[in-house]
Formats: sequence, C-alpha cells, structure tokens
Amino acid sequence: MLQPLKSLQADKLRVRIYGRETEMGRAAADFTASRLSSIIGKKGSANLILATGTSQFSFLEALKQKDLDWNKITVFHLDEYIGISEQHPASFRRYLRDRILDIVLPGKVYLINGDSQNLEKEMAVYENLLKKHPVDIACIGIGENGHIAFNDPPVADFKDPLWVKAVELDEACRKQQYGEGWFSSLDDVPKKAITLTITAIMSCETISCTVPGKRKAWAVHNTLNSEISETCPATILRKHDDVTLFLDKDAFEGNIKQGE
Repeated sequence: MLQPLKSLQADKLRVRIYGRETEMGRAAADFTASRLSSIIGKKGSANLILATGTSQFSFLEALKQKDLDWNKITVFHLDEYIGISEQHPASFRRYLRDRILDIVLPGKVYLINGDSQNLEKEMAVYENLLKKHPVDIACIGIGENGHIAFNDPPVADFKDPLWVKAVELDEACRKQQYGEGWFSSLDDVPKKAITLTITAIMSCETISCTVPGKRKAWAVHNTLNSEISETCPATILRKHDDVTLFLDKDAFEGNIKQGE
C-alpha cells in the first residue's frame, strides 16, 4: 500500500495524509480492495456501500481497476435526491452506474429510488435490505458542513432509530452541490433527499472515508478536533472501532498545527 506523508489518530479514527488527491484515492482503493478480498475469502461474499460526489472521483477511478471478484459483491449507496430521475445528470444512481457499476458489474446492486411514487415503502424496503446484508465496508466522504451522507447538522442524530430517512437539505449542503457543478443554479438543487442515517453508517463493520481538497479543510479540522456532537456530524467517526480517514495534503493543511 502507498505510504502516507503523515499518519495520526483522533480517538479511534486513523488518519492517513497523502501528497496528492490521486495518491489518496489509490491508497483508499488499495485499502478497500484488500478488505473486500479478505472478506470474500472468509465468507464467500461481501457487502459494500459507495458514496458519490467529486470527492470520490480519484477513489472510484482506482477502485474500478482493482482485480476483485465483483460478482460476489453486493453494492448499496448512501443517499439520493427526492424527485429526480435516474437519468438526471446529478442523480447519484447515474453517477455510480456511469463511474463504476456498469464497468465492474457487481453481483447485486441496490440503489435508492428517490423518484419512487411511494417513498415510505422505498425507505422501509431499503432499510430491510441493509439489515439483511450487514455492510462489511462503507466508503464515504465528509461534506463541507461536516455531514456524512445527507446527515447535515440540523437533522443529524447519533441515536437515530431509523436506518433510512427523508431529510431537508441544509443550505450549506445545497450550496456545495451547486458549487461542485451538478446543477445550473442553486434553485435547481433539490431541497429534500433520502439518506442512510448515522445509525446505519456506524453499524458498518469498517468505514473508509476519503476527503480531498482545500474546501474540505474546515470540515476535516472540526472532525478531528471539535467536540463529538451533531454540530459536526463527522465527529462521530472518532467512536467507530474500525475507521480510516484518507486525506490529501490540501484537506489536511488546516490541521497541521494540531497534527504536529
């Protein structure tokens, strides 16, 4: 595995910092592929969650090149906007199909239909699927406001009784989606989404979190240094028993003094 420039730990959270985003993505893919191969060797199959967004580009590009027995892997994802079709350029279903799923062809793929005519049933079915297929590794990111999945600070709940729920998107979250170029205007960004809850994410056996770029430095700093609270939802990762945070130098530079 590619060696990091620096390693540190925040509570239980292991942190690995790399010089460039491509190196970070390769390291995260090496880690994920190794875990998946080991799990398949032991159990005969593996369950995986994949995230979306620009922060996942380098990771997914590296992961799809790995020699994995994909037909033994079941894939879930973290979230989807309510009210847009799978053909919409910003659909997370389309994102995953275009960037990895239609290339590696996993054995099973379960995606959230945000345009379902019966969202309550859609969420209940997805929650049951997650509970029937305990997730071996979740590959996630952290939002600029510290969210994980679409658990923005106003709706994040560390003790959420649900595994899947509908949420109102925080303004900062919507601005991030617009800023990343997924929508032509802020008004076009949906105001609601379906998301896996923090309870669901924390139930995963292993979490690999990939966060590149200067615009994420504030969120990374808070994740590593702030009090563990829903004010910065990603801080809860410091309580998980097996989680690794992969950063590039730009994402970490706001934390150098704390990390020295």
